[in-house]
Amino acid sequence: MYDRCRLLKVLTLVLIVIGSLFSMVSSSHAEEHGGGKRVYVIPVEDEVEKGLEAFLTRTTKEAEQEGADHIIFEIDTPGGAVDAAEQIGELLQNMEFETTAYIVNRALSAGSYIALNMDNIYMKPHATMGASGVITQDGTAADKKAQSAWLSAMKSAAESKGRDSLYAAAMTDPSIDLPEYAAEEGKYLTLGPGSAEEVGYSNGTAETREEVLGDLGLQEATIVEKEMTISERIARLITNPVVVPILLSIASLGLVIELFSPGFGLPGIMGVLALILFFYGHLVAGLAGMEAIILLILGVGLVIAELFLPGGIAGLIGVGAIIASLIMSGQDIGHMAMSIGIAFIVTIIASIILFKTMGGDKGFFRRMVLTSQTSTNLGYVSSENRLELIGLEGRTVTPLRPSGSALVGDERLDVVTEGGFIDKNKLIKVIKVEGVRIVVREV
Repeated sequence: MYDRCRLLKVLTLVLIVIGSLFSMVSSSHAEEHGGGKRVYVIPVEDEVEKGLEAFLTRTTKEAEQEGADHIIFEIDTPGGAVDAAEQIGELLQNMEFETTAYIVNRALSAGSYIALNMDNIYMKPHATMGASGVITQDGTAADKKAQSAWLSAMKSAAESKGRDSLYAAAMTDPSIDLPEYAAEEGKYLTLGPGSAEEVGYSNGTAETREEVLGDLGLQEATIVEKEMTISERIARLITNPVVVPILLSIASLGLVIELFSPGFGLPGIMGVLALILFFYGHLVAGLAGMEAIILLILGVGLVIAELFLPGGIAGLIGVGAIIASLIMSGQDIGHMAMSIGIAFIVTIIASIILFKTMGGDKGFFRRMVLTSQTSTNLGYVSSENRLELIGLEGRTVTPLRPSGSALVGDERLDVVTEGGFIDKNKLIKVIKVEGVRIVVREV
């Protein structure tokens, strides 16, 4: 009963997590100055992933609704996820107004693809673009199929804006040799401001945004600067492939410890917060949909129902539904499965360590571990040992086949023979006593 109440408490907290997901809202921030046409400035910073895609989708939609005439994307990214970059590229291709990439530092890998999908490209004097090979999460080159698809995407992006696709291909394929621009033979092509302008990949080199606006004839335009909301910053951090397994590990370990500790303390708070952050970040990033939340609610409900139903089937289905909701919320099924596996292993290892090092009277698991002993020197006995019966005679009350009842003195006892049969009302003698086992023999 105690365990059920404890589990019910933790599952109730998980339901609170689900409710919290629907109560969070994000806000936007913009700064305006100037007059004339409306130019929106949107940063493209850090790694390219679903969180960035969600931010760009929101800000470009707002720019379109507010009557933007031009958008300048200030780019500084080392690259990132190919699928997110392709979605951003599609978003840029569908713009009804002119777009400009202003590379303020780096537009590498997926960042170069994003820049190539824009109408104009400007670069700071020290900026670079290129080095766009497809690399897996373990740091090795992707398979030929993925590389071929990415090569085609890079070339198409360049061609769609009237640029020579040869250089986009060289950014993706190290076997394309362009010695006049490549820093080293057999490496992915990376262009600086001068070489990018020479091959037609840059419209010019500009030290400041004002120079870009002047070159575009927008020096008198109203500038609207878009910034990430706190929600979007949190979402980008949480959806990072490195952060996901850490969050899941904290959530699972915190809830397991809370399950077996009195009251509601720090482990439970950490576990609940980790779950809130995981689902909230993936909701904001557009990775977790309503189907994942519904599946999570269903899973939690089935686990709670298992407390009152026999068999264990509902609990197993519930746990499966919760795991499925986590996988559905992830950017990549394989990575989410690996993250869940890591969290599971971390929880087991950490639980074993806590059991061994903190399982005493003051440990986390003091409610789980039985530390008291009922030994004989403290007066505890499992049963009374009737050694005084040895040698006494009596008479069977029932047939012994081989067990039955016999009357020894004035006491009726449950007895057993050495293995044979003794009929009713026969004279017997107690020959051995082993705990509650009284062995008799016919006289």
